Amino acid sequence: MNNQEHFNGYNKILVPIDGSPNSRKAISYGIGMAQRYGSDLIVLHVLYSQSGFVFHNGTATGTITTSSLDDLNAEAKAEARKWFDEINETAMNKGVKVKTEVVLSVISIVEAILTYSEKENIDLIIVGSKGRSGWKKLILGSVASGISTYAHCPVLIVK
Repeated sequence: MNNQEHFNGYNKILVPIDGSPNSRKAISYGIGMAQRYGSDLIVLHVLYSQSGFVFHNGTATGTITTSSLDDLNAEAKAEARKWFDEINETAMNKGVKVKTEVVLSVISIVEAILTYSEKENIDLIIVGSKGRSGWKKLILGSVASGISTYAHCPVLIVK
């Protein structure tokens, strides 16, 4: 930083969530940081579908129909809504207002988060170190790693 620049806090904080314990920890940090800096807090859940299709074992043949895709999206959104409700209640008790978003990506979760953060002029991304993938031996999850590598803004990784 040169002498003319100084840190003024964060206007917009983004916390991507997937329901994992580490994303829940990231939410706690996000609420605390938003409270401390008077920031807008945005919580984002990405519905990811490789090549636009998801295998759904609920269909008799395992094939994908428009209605089964709609069912999967509805189930995923309902699950995210539960997380959002909990987050909103916790944040409201701390005086923090939260904006919640669900986006669908057929490219990648990382790309969806980065695109969203740039479009919304996010100042800080707070992400859990590992998500739901279950790869216990990974030091840093692939989503957290991708975000920290390519983000346009600072990234806080929560363990």
